[in-house]
Amino acid sequence: MKIGIIIAIERELKSFLESGHDITEEFVAGKTVYRTEMYGHDVYAVRSGYGEIDAAASTQLLILHTGCDIVINFGVAGAIVPGLKVDDLFLVEKVCHYDYDVSPIDPVKKHQYEEYPDEFIRLDAGLQNMVIEKMPSVRTVTVASGDRFVELVEDKQQLASLGCQICDMEIAAIARISLQNKVKCLSIKCISDTYEGDGGDFNTNVIKSAVKAFAMLREVLQLL
Repeated sequence: MKIGIIIAIERELKSFLESGHDITEEFVAGKTVYRTEMYGHDVYAVRSGYGEIDAAASTQLLILHTGCDIVINFGVAGAIVPGLKVDDLFLVEKVCHYDYDVSPIDPVKKHQYEEYPDEFIRLDAGLQNMVIEKMPSVRTVTVASGDRFVELVEDKQQLASLGCQICDMEIAAIARISLQNKVKCLSIKCISDTYEGDGGDFNTNVIKSAVKAFAMLREVLQLL
């Protein structure tokens, strides 16, 4: 199987590059595409950079260039509700792109794309169920995704009111582009900064939290 992996930043990519597998590199359309073999799969990875625009472009590049069967995103996220701890792991069930709103001009809800039944983009349920069956302790989560690092408590509370528990800057784009290409999408997130945390906590925890998310991705690859 061909597996495409989207990783946002260099500090998250580090866990993949230091995985002990032989990795080759190819430069395509301004991006480095990393290739290796893991657990019988051809695995391709791209570091997108921060934000929805770069994540969308990188996901489309990965799908078109590699013909991957599944896109998997792994990385860190911030908690926007109390009670979640650094290193908590989640599968993303669905995501709200909170920066998107055409409700003043189209008959949709705020944050809703017209092709979806509500304001949430849902990731592949079949993949999630497979992982949960084999790893029943894994929790699912709803993500608020947009183009800013969320640090203020009042901003976290506003995003939590949408029905979300964590936030990131890429998964809305990754999931939407995967769906448009009819490619299954899975996302693994590990908390780097808590509800009470800030950018300093992110910088302290991003590498170790990414390592934990990547360790779970390796377990998932063995299930596919």
